[in-house]
Amino acid sequence: MKTAIIFDHRNRANGGEGPLELRFTVDRKAYYIATGIRVRKSEWKHDEIVNRDDADILNDRLDAIKKRLDDELTAWIASGEPIDPAAVKKRVMNPGRTEDKPCTDMYDWMDEQYRLLPYKYGTMKHYITLIARLREYGKMMSWDDLTTENLYMWDAWLHQLRKPLTDADKKAGRTAAFITDGAVYNYHKCLKALISRAVRFGIIAMNPYDRLRGVFKRGDRETVEYLTEDEMKAIESIHPLPGSQMAVTRDLFVFQMYTGMAYCDAQSFDIGEYRNKDGRWVAVNERTKTGIPYISQLLPPVVDVLERYGWQVPKIQNARYNELLKYLGEVAGIRKRITSHMARHTFATWALHNKVELHVVSQMLGHSSTLMTQRYAKTLGIDVMEAFDRLQKTL
Repeated sequence: MKTAIIFDHRNRANGGEGPLELRFTVDRKAYYIATGIRVRKSEWKHDEIVNRDDADILNDRLDAIKKRLDDELTAWIASGEPIDPAAVKKRVMNPGRTEDKPCTDMYDWMDEQYRLLPYKYGTMKHYITLIARLREYGKMMSWDDLTTENLYMWDAWLHQLRKPLTDADKKAGRTAAFITDGAVYNYHKCLKALISRAVRFGIIAMNPYDRLRGVFKRGDRETVEYLTEDEMKAIESIHPLPGSQMAVTRDLFVFQMYTGMAYCDAQSFDIGEYRNKDGRWVAVNERTKTGIPYISQLLPPVVDVLERYGWQVPKIQNARYNELLKYLGEVAGIRKRITSHMARHTFATWALHNKVELHVVSQMLGHSSTLMTQRYAKTLGIDVMEAFDRLQKTL
């Protein structure tokens, strides 16, 4: 019985990302199993994913899922029983469990399941780290250990962890800081998602997080770090040696600063997705991390960068990029600690400062709701300043 991996069999990609699905046939009827992986047509060649930084990892996931399907169908044929497509799907997507025996090895089950979630590689790394942290903690090793009391203890343990130091940190004599509340929150969010999946599959009766609503908070700051317009110009005024890593760092940051793209979106940039309308380069894309649509237009500083690199975004590894950004800030005379994501914050605050409406900035950034964008308005105190302007006009 032949199985295959099919790209966008419903023809809904429309130039964007489409799903990869497993197809198998029973009694001449085709059945499809979602893999949770989405790619663009240009990234799917000769039955494998190409032209992506995470191609090897995604191809390994596809091979593992397809092997489970092949093994499951082989077992049905060997049994001589009629193939039940619904049962095949269930067993392929929920490995390690039979109808009468749930999978009891929690870590192994989680390690299998997170690979099936429909997330990009950047988000998948959170699950990889989560399972590593659970193993390191060593006090929640089975489903029975998932209690509200143990979650409180795990939260306390997470808060005493320190971030690993980079080589640059060590050279500068910096000491390791505790991981942020936001990082701890992400661990809880990922674990909660996996436990919810286990509840749906009947492996565990209830999710202990249901009793802890609002307890483990994200801890986001009300304000965000960004560059002022003078600091933006200071970055643009730097002209490192062409072709050097510092030049790539400067150009990539300018690209992000005037597009609002996150690092992962910038690195997957494709000029072929844009259309030149009356001298304006415009596209509607999806965020690499979340799949949320956003509207993009290439402003003159962005076009200048792209022309220098043959209409491609300069490439640099994220850790090295952030390391060089510190030096770039020092050269520009900026005392703030510059990171790649600060470029996205800078674009948002720059747009709001120039009277672009909040809901429009939200669409530019690909936020799922304007609540996320309101942080930038709070940073600038826009509502307060406008209120004072209205009062002044009455005088």
